Amino acid sequence: MTDTKPFVALCPETLPQRLGGLAALIEKLGENHGSWRVKEVGDGNLNLVFIVEGERGKVIVKQALPYVRLVGESWPLPLKRSYFEYHALMRQSDRDPGMVPEIFHFDVDQAIIVMEFLSPHIILRRALIEGQRLPRIGRDLGLFAARTLFRGSDLAMTARERKQDLALFSDNVELCDITENLVFSDPYFEAPLNRHTSPQLDGIVAELRADRDLKVEAQKLKHLFATKAETLLHGDLHTGSVMVTMDETRVIDPEFAFYGPIAFDVGMMIANFWMSYFSQAGHEQNGNREAMRDYLLNVIETIWATFCEEFSDLWRSERNGILYQRSLFEDRGDLLGAEQALDHVLHEIWTDMLGFAGVEIHRRILGLAHNADFETIADLDLRARCECMALKLGRHLAVNRRHIHSLAEINSLAKRLEKETVI
Repeated sequence: MTDTKPFVALCPETLPQRLGGLAALIEKLGENHGSWRVKEVGDGNLNLVFIVEGERGKVIVKQALPYVRLVGESWPLPLKRSYFEYHALMRQSDRDPGMVPEIFHFDVDQAIIVMEFLSPHIILRRALIEGQRLPRIGRDLGLFAARTLFRGSDLAMTARERKQDLALFSDNVELCDITENLVFSDPYFEAPLNRHTSPQLDGIVAELRADRDLKVEAQKLKHLFATKAETLLHGDLHTGSVMVTMDETRVIDPEFAFYGPIAFDVGMMIANFWMSYFSQAGHEQNGNREAMRDYLLNVIETIWATFCEEFSDLWRSERNGILYQRSLFEDRGDLLGAEQALDHVLHEIWTDMLGFAGVEIHRRILGLAHNADFETIADLDLRARCECMALKLGRHLAVNRRHIHSLAEINSLAKRLEKETVI
């Protein structure tokens, strides 16, 4: 970050004057910035977000704040996280074109990103709460994960380019620290910022925090997250970071981007569909959600199948990095060896993905940042029942991940939990 301009937070009243001279905004909105209409819409945990509308169209203006918005100024954060978000979006745009918003302007000093306004898109999490069955999301998210994770790794990049990129994103220390604590440690002891549905969940929470096997596995996964710098991750890939229509899927908000395990993004993403599955019982005011539950389990299977298929295709066509070089396999006529190596890599991703999914479920119910799937269930007894099912599945995934062989096995367990769990 430079010190040329002091940071000043935007507000709807000052935004037009402060940004009105930018060529990128004039092109998208029109020259008369005095007529721009600004609406603050940020409902996330960290940032300010505005919709700005002019005579020519609309844009999104996103500005980082020097603290965690969810908590306040008592939890400071560096503004440079917007720098990592900008660079992550640019790389994701190259690696899977059309899947992230277009960037029109970036101001590093003021931590401002001006980007494409997505309409009529809505947040995927909201669509799932409403019971919408979107036909594209499974395939779109599977392709996005495979393309961005493969193409951001030593499997595809040159060694110099990958190491320079690793050095750039390694400075995203504070946001990694949030993940390291909020995901892998805080849910498993009485951390000050934790909360859960109480007293309904007090019993199972006590069991999980006394579960030695679970805590050991959570720390093993934390070890992987902190040390296995395989690829550039989105870092916060969940159903709140995806915007959708029936015809299009777009991924947003990669400010947690850093180099970590390939399995992390995949596990975080799939975990949120399992949580949506268990939450459906709390959203049946307007009718039975059995078809929606079946749909969600099918989406999970589609994400993983598509990821494996596309990752395998990229392995065979774009594996030009320093890992599993063709000179060791294909160039010697050993196609079977290359396939054996691919099977090994995918199996390792599978095992670790399940573990990351398990701890993601736990942190969303026991930690600081809960998700709306459960939080919008007004009946606390019903909410707790939904959360209890998810907590049990999360424990199974984290502890038994090396002995789970298929999604069919997990989804069958999810269905049994849905029918048998009582509080």
